[in-house]
Amino acid sequence: MGKTFAEKIFEKRSGEKVVPGQIVEASIDYVMANDVTAPPAFEAFEKLSAGPLRNKIVLIPDHYVPNKDVASASQAKRMRDFAMKWRLPNYFEVGAGGVCHQLMVESGFVAPGRLIVGADSHTCTYGALGAFSTGIGSTEAATVFARGKLWFKVPKTDRFVFSGRLRRHVFGKDLILRIIGDIGVDGALYKSMEVSGSTIESLDLSGRMTIANMAIEAGAKNLYIAPDEKVYSYLENRVRGRYKPVFPDNDAVYDKCYEYDASQIPPLVAEPCLPSNVRPASEIGAAIDQAYLGSCTNGRIEDLRAAARILKGKKIARGVRMIVVPASKAVFEQAMKEGLIKTFMDANAYVSGPTCGACLGGYMGVLAAGEVAISSTNRNFIGRMGHKDSKVYLANPAVVAASAIKGRIVDPSEVV
Repeated sequence: MGKTFAEKIFEKRSGEKVVPGQIVEASIDYVMANDVTAPPAFEAFEKLSAGPLRNKIVLIPDHYVPNKDVASASQAKRMRDFAMKWRLPNYFEVGAGGVCHQLMVESGFVAPGRLIVGADSHTCTYGALGAFSTGIGSTEAATVFARGKLWFKVPKTDRFVFSGRLRRHVFGKDLILRIIGDIGVDGALYKSMEVSGSTIESLDLSGRMTIANMAIEAGAKNLYIAPDEKVYSYLENRVRGRYKPVFPDNDAVYDKCYEYDASQIPPLVAEPCLPSNVRPASEIGAAIDQAYLGSCTNGRIEDLRAAARILKGKKIARGVRMIVVPASKAVFEQAMKEGLIKTFMDANAYVSGPTCGACLGGYMGVLAAGEVAISSTNRNFIGRMGHKDSKVYLANPAVVAASAIKGRIVDPSEVV
């Protein structure tokens, strides 16, 4: 009987034969923490009276960048001081990095067959490159700082297969929204998700990262997409160290299997207040106050290009504000080279350096009571981006841009 990807990765990392539900201790390649989750990890680590495994730790300030108040400045200083004290080589200062999950991939920490944990729930993003990656708590991160190992329960695995050619203005965001809309926010609770098929093979890495990023919105432990030449080419002259891909067996046993005809999936929107409240964008029509393009979900250069194609030569609707946040310094620089930043500014969008601020409702884009936003982010819970009486709709970058132009949520075909 064959093994799933999750089963094979935990056999490799624990040295044991495993079955779903079994508890194992597995060796970790990298552990990541950000400016919000790192300080509690430091406190727990100091109680262990141990030295850190310097090369395994990656520290990335991104949630309150730049610092918005004294409290966030204190968090950032704590992170900076810890990195300096222990001479950590993988600390990314403000201005040199970006949103943590984008930077982890860009900087070559992520590769097929690796086991990576992060003190942030969207660490599952790295499965887009064939890694096993999952979010953990700060105290768990402290353990990995010291030991380079962590215990896991081997998850069951569900398989999702997409076949067919995508429609115009349909992206990876729509595929993962279709899944979450079907199975619910707990439909893959503590499961591994394997996503495959001809549609996935045709996607660029950005689209795959969007799919993997939102696995946690279905309750999943991780999401895996098999690496291919697109991944290997991207990692050439980028990846740190060697890696060895891990693939599921052809006769692997899955808990549940789902099949989709991707050609039948339109641009989708998740209505408030759950990512599972999914409907076609053409059916929404809700008036908006804000359009947000960015985050670890959809702040990559491909996302900015998709939005800029919609916005080129047009203006954002009167009474609507649009915020554009490239996910990293590298994405920002590329967007400048391609003229995308000028396109956004000509349309009257506000463009910022990389930060998570608006996505988590921390600052720079916070919604007031009664305001409505269309957002390329990953969560639309009550109060996620501001006041508890505000509303957030989730959509792909083309829908966000088209809606900003129209002043209401629309399918991009209304604009193009």
